[in-house]
Amino acid sequence: MPTAARLAAAVLFGIVGWIMANAHVPALGEGLSVGYFRELVGLLGVVVGWQVMGPSVGKGYREAVGSGLKTVIILVFFALLLFSTYQMVTLSMRMVYDGPMDAVLDVFALMLEQAQRMLTPGVLGSMIIGGAIAGLITERISRRWP
Repeated sequence: MPTAARLAAAVLFGIVGWIMANAHVPALGEGLSVGYFRELVGLLGVVVGWQVMGPSVGKGYREAVGSGLKTVIILVFFALLLFSTYQMVTLSMRMVYDGPMDAVLDVFALMLEQAQRMLTPGVLGSMIIGGAIAGLITERISRRWP
């Protein structure tokens, strides 16, 4: 059921996803074309905000901060899964893997490698601060427009 809180969560976590992706771009390396990386993470933030944060409102502001951080963690997990799968498909087109199981297992190794690259103050700060603020605003909107 569409509510103002779900819409707010979708918009806010779309913005948080875009900011996180923008903060992560320098860690990807020089001369790497990012394409639609920021936009796709923002779109993923819209979906995760609608599905995860939207229904989690109405429990108080303290819970809203926790729900916002939970939503950001889920957003990061799915962003890592999406782009690691894309990277695996790109590598498999170059015949890097011996078989399909090697390719599937390498997705998780690629996720871990990208997660280590994300451990920068800009990305972590945007995750923590952005998730907490988006959770608080979503809670406030759910109280204002039930």
